[in-house]
Amino acid sequence: MTKSKGWITGAWLLAAIILSGPLFAQKKVPSSFCLHPAEKQLADSINRIRVRNGKKALPLSVSLSYVARAHVADLFYHHPDTSICNLSSWSDKGPWKAVCYNPYVVNHDGMWKKPQELTNYPYRGYEMVAYSQDNLVVDSVLSLWEDSPEAMAMILARGVWKKKSWACMGVGINKHYASVWYGQRPDRAGRPKMCRSAAKATKKGIKKQPTENIFYLIYGSYPSLNSANKALGQVRARGFRHTGIIHGHGHIRVYLYHSTDFQKIKNERQRWKKKFPQLWILQK
Repeated sequence: MTKSKGWITGAWLLAAIILSGPLFAQKKVPSSFCLHPAEKQLADSINRIRVRNGKKALPLSVSLSYVARAHVADLFYHHPDTSICNLSSWSDKGPWKAVCYNPYVVNHDGMWKKPQELTNYPYRGYEMVAYSQDNLVVDSVLSLWEDSPEAMAMILARGVWKKKSWACMGVGINKHYASVWYGQRPDRAGRPKMCRSAAKATKKGIKKQPTENIFYLIYGSYPSLNSANKALGQVRARGFRHTGIIHGHGHIRVYLYHSTDFQKIKNERQRWKKKFPQLWILQK
């Protein structure tokens, strides 16, 4: 595990560890729960996108933010996003129902009902989630989402989401994962408070972290090198000559292409997504 950088501090990991313990025994969000600087930055950035596109800014929900933080902690420590299970999956390591979320065995309710399982928010929640191989940077995540028609449709409640009317949202971030949840009803539990360090950081301004990005078009994630090599052989047999395996933080993934040109990877995903709907882009 790499050392924390920038706005990601040891307190974040401590919060994630606490979330995996007895905190989940109660549905009421603990009074100690608070929003971290990057989570506030992510929420503000999403609202700026909405306002620029003629939508209202969404209030933050303490319940949905708690669920988002729980999910990124589960992804970070237990890695349910393996094999055909994507980033919306949940492990069996907490007081929630495990979910292997994938395009082949559809289990929408398994994800939608997580707010009801973990909090007193009685309505469905809808999530978008991102992963970064290196320490996650909010601006990079936003850039990926802004260049994704699917993500923008969800943020703005358009396209397949046009029948939804978002009333609130929740955010959660740790070193490698970012999660945003949307709800169609206001959260009676109110808004999350800012952590003290977050309040100070907001006044001073959050510095952007310069990064050099490599983008991978991910074909699948696998529990072992043997299964990854098998999948690698299968995709190469289909004519993909630039494919390979990437390791890191408990994941073994097979990619079809990689490039520093995000548009190129985005175009390749568009080209192949009908045949391989599970494809997603990883930033490293």
